[in-house]
Amino acid sequence: MPTEPKLPFDPIERAGEIWARRIGESTAMKLATSIMRVQQLILAELDAALRPHGITFARYEVLVLISFSSEGTLPLSKIGERLMVHPTSVTNAIDRLESQGLVRRLPDEADRRRTFAELTDDGKDVLAASTKALMAIDFAIDGLTAKQQDQTYDLLRSLRSSAGDF
Repeated sequence: MPTEPKLPFDPIERAGEIWARRIGESTAMKLATSIMRVQQLILAELDAALRPHGITFARYEVLVLISFSSEGTLPLSKIGERLMVHPTSVTNAIDRLESQGLVRRLPDEADRRRTFAELTDDGKDVLAASTKALMAIDFAIDGLTAKQQDQTYDLLRSLRSSAGDF
């Protein structure tokens, strides 16, 4: 993330002050807005690190998920379920990865309605190089110690759980 501030003040803090004067308690609004902004900052840095490898973070997640499968293949429906995205998003990602030669679609011999995705050798190479690039920037998690990262993860996990994410 950039070290040079773009603004001489924290715009979320400023919005919180105005919110408190005009509307009421601003803590939840500031937190939600901060989470959304941090997500934008992290995603921009992750995508920038992956750009030389020709993929986005969303496509990287698909490659990782397929690589984690015990059989080396994963049904497209499972990809959507595990990444918690709409089937159309999975189809789009697989289309792009397939056109890049990073995955291949395989029909399910037992159920013609189901299609599997499998990494190609090029896909495995891109995944390895991309993972190395992301690890080199610590997945864009700057400014927090390992302990703070664990604490933040636990807090965000509680939010995801209370929202019914799992």
